[in-house]
Amino acid sequence: MADSAHEDAAAVFDPLRPKLVRVAYRMLGSVADAEDMVQEAFIRWMGADRTSVREPEAFLRRTVTRLCLDQLKSARLKRETYVGPWLPDPVVEEEPEDDVTLPLMLALERLSPLERAAFLLHDVFGQSFDEVAATIDRDAAACRQLAARARTHVREERPRFQIEQQRGLELANAFFAASRHGDMKTLGSMLAADVSVHSDGGGKRPAALQPILGFDAVMKVHAQLAALFAKHGSTLVRAGFINGLPGFVTREADGELQTTALEIENGKVVAIYVVRNPDKLVHLH
Repeated sequence: MADSAHEDAAAVFDPLRPKLVRVAYRMLGSVADAEDMVQEAFIRWMGADRTSVREPEAFLRRTVTRLCLDQLKSARLKRETYVGPWLPDPVVEEEPEDDVTLPLMLALERLSPLERAAFLLHDVFGQSFDEVAATIDRDAAACRQLAARARTHVREERPRFQIEQQRGLELANAFFAASRHGDMKTLGSMLAADVSVHSDGGGKRPAALQPILGFDAVMKVHAQLAALFAKHGSTLVRAGFINGLPGFVTREADGELQTTALEIENGKVVAIYVVRNPDKLVHLH
């Protein structure tokens, strides 16, 4: 009987796992942490009195969100000592995600955990404020205020310039070719005047410790990189959408993977996000 009950519980949980990982990843920006939170939710689900649960999905989403809120407290302490810029773990997909792009995820980092939860649950995942209130143990009016504050902070980071999917991939491939082959003229034609580069090595691999700002500085860095690529190579693994932005995965001279995501406005690259920290790339192997 116990084995049968566990099988039934797993049969309910397993189809919901991708949705729950999605919620947890949006909350935490870490694939490994998101999977850990969902696995902990599964353990709690197996031990719960499931006969009293009318809506398993709502119950599990609440459980995952609460676990993430606890996790965010320790995550913030880690971010304070992180070496260089912090970027969320790259999630590479065939088609763009429009709801939470990489710039928006970075904006969410500036919110309090409760603001982040209220915004994601209501504005992104479409829950009512009554549902949000039940999840984060606040009344509905307080949840409205939390979401409104969050909305004010992240408004500028919502996607304003939707790029057609195929065009995004074409730009990503063109950027890879120009940057790796030292075609500075073509590369320069792709960049906005106020372009920036944000590279996350996490202290594990070489990366700029501060964002690189402005056309001239970005071009100078890419000229230096092109000389390195000419000697040591950089191989394209795949192009795709990285946290909603067109980009590509490469294997660099040290044998490690790297992701590059391009934020594009009006046909020009306005920001380049590079993840080199091997801890954040394990799931891509």
